[in-house]
Amino acid sequence: MLDLASLAADLAAVRQPVAQAHGLPSALYTSEDALDLERRHIFHGGWACIGFGKDVPNPGDAKPITFLGAPLLLVRDKDGALNVFENVCRHRGMILVEEARNFGGVIRCPYHSWCYSLDGRLRATPHVGGPGINTHEAVDPATTGLTPVRTGIWMDMVFVNVSGNAAAFDDWIAPLRARWSDFEGRTIHHGGPASSFTLEVNCNWKLAIENYCESYHLPWVHPGLNSYSRLEDHYHIEHPGEFSGQGTLVYNPQLSQNKAFPDFDELPEKWDKAAEYVSLFPNVMVGIHRDHFFAILLEPVAHNRTIEHVELYYTSAEAATGEAFAALRASNAKMWKEVFVEDIFVVEGMQKGRHAPKFDGGVFSSVMDSPTHLFHDWVAARLGA
Repeated sequence: MLDLASLAADLAAVRQPVAQAHGLPSALYTSEDALDLERRHIFHGGWACIGFGKDVPNPGDAKPITFLGAPLLLVRDKDGALNVFENVCRHRGMILVEEARNFGGVIRCPYHSWCYSLDGRLRATPHVGGPGINTHEAVDPATTGLTPVRTGIWMDMVFVNVSGNAAAFDDWIAPLRARWSDFEGRTIHHGGPASSFTLEVNCNWKLAIENYCESYHLPWVHPGLNSYSRLEDHYHIEHPGEFSGQGTLVYNPQLSQNKAFPDFDELPEKWDKAAEYVSLFPNVMVGIHRDHFFAILLEPVAHNRTIEHVELYYTSAEAATGEAFAALRASNAKMWKEVFVEDIFVVEGMQKGRHAPKFDGGVFSSVMDSPTHLFHDWVAARLGA
């Protein structure tokens, strides 16, 4: 069991200035109770990423997602709008959709055949008033549609607020949207099946976030990346209460000697060489460049197991799906996968280390670790409240 009294004292230590702070206590990495606490206060209580618009590209497409126990359903309606509903029939709570597919115009419950339109409205209730009687005064279609979940979409990432109590999505995403305003409103294109991959990692979800926040580890964990984007070429990105990360001043990967992806049009000069990598709390890690961006959705499966869903997007349909760029897309996906795989031994090693009886959460370098401490402070604030 998680000792809440002890946890409160440990969280207070986390919230000190970075030079005096301790890291989050080990119990938050090794306890099943901790993930349940985080489910309520972090994942379901605020905005979190659950998927991507490209997962339901066509009207009628629906994809079920279990989000830390909550059965949800991504649906693209006939007008192209994306909605998220609870994936249960309002009659007896039966799961509506077990596998992703296209439903045409109606989603039918497999139990008693109640039917819902793609916008969630209740459309049919066969025999609800007795054999051959398909309506009943006790069942009002206007109030018995699918239960909607608060949803926000940005850069094709689908965010939900299960509790319904978080601030408005536009207010929540505004700081990162403002930081990357040069890319706001751009058309983006997913790179197709070869631009999607998953990594299963035996670690707590927080370790993936905090490792991604900082560049301190580059010389030892990513020597190839560090050969052209050195530690000293990086800078911190810190926005308390929202996101943290790092940027580089020398983005220039050598994927091909004679070919390059097209850049986003009319970017300011700083993006000729710059790239930025941000952990948007709680569970998405984003990298943005002049010619593509990637998003990594973290799915906490257990307190010690996380699935990383990686998606790569490009500036144009030609770059994303054209045969002329197929080899370059494959090289880019291969490069990023190699980088992300290099991190696995680190985050899994830290997960094992959290079982050391006297480890107190560790200390921070006030110079190199401030983005990571900012994330720890954010978690501590959410759980402490």
